[in-house]
Amino acid sequence: MEMEGYINKNIKDIISQYPEIGSILNEYDIACVSCNVGTCLLKDVVEVHNLTYEAEHELMKRMAKVIFPGNEVKIPKVKRKIGPAAGQIKYSPPVRKLVDEHAFIKKLLAAIPHILESLNVAKVEDRQLIIDSVDFIRSYADKYHHAKEEEILFKKFGEGIEIIKAMLDEHDIGRGHVKAVLEAVEAGDNQAIKERLTAYCELLKDHIKKEDEILYPWMDKNLTVFQVGELFNQFNEVDKGFEAASRKYEGFAKALEERFNRASQKIFCP
Repeated sequence: MEMEGYINKNIKDIISQYPEIGSILNEYDIACVSCNVGTCLLKDVVEVHNLTYEAEHELMKRMAKVIFPGNEVKIPKVKRKIGPAAGQIKYSPPVRKLVDEHAFIKKLLAAIPHILESLNVAKVEDRQLIIDSVDFIRSYADKYHHAKEEEILFKKFGEGIEIIKAMLDEHDIGRGHVKAVLEAVEAGDNQAIKERLTAYCELLKDHIKKEDEILYPWMDKNLTVFQVGELFNQFNEVDKGFEAASRKYEGFAKALEERFNRASQKIFCP
């Protein structure tokens, strides 16, 4: 018996059939159980998480024991390029730009629970704060940051790669939440605003973590030197066209952080 037949299976299907595997993956900080999309194949999961070969072999052995209890199983080695040592992340300059943009998006995400705590959309100030937050999300996080990913970075790899498809799907899910927030503002529905912004917050926190710790490092080790230079130039062109707007939105995120950090040193989504 061997695990080869499971390498090209959807990880969510494997977890559904063998729930214990989800717990095993969690031990390796592989959060497939909580992933919002879960379209990745097992081979993709192993490749992109930057495990050492020893950790990869041990993970596959433990999974094999669950799938084929009491049997000797041949463990396949997933082909992958060697990146940084496990746990060590060093970003190329263009990818570092994306990580730095995430820092500003996370400032907004950290403020969302406080914005929603005593929300009354009938109040002019509360209504405007929601509208301004949505403007930040749509303009900075989506049209600027996500567009650089979708229109430039992801196209270096092709949209057929499952983990990239999962990220694109999550972008669309986020857009759906934001659209619903605006509809709720128009309807004066405080509860719907809270539910949708909280869902967006939880989605994006997990999404950013996956990109910073899994997807970006995997992409960096697969980009050629030429592609890195090309990305740097392409991102610079986008940045030039968004320079004034980026100062505005990054200033907005900083102001939110300063405002709400007076009440709390550490803020999390509910």
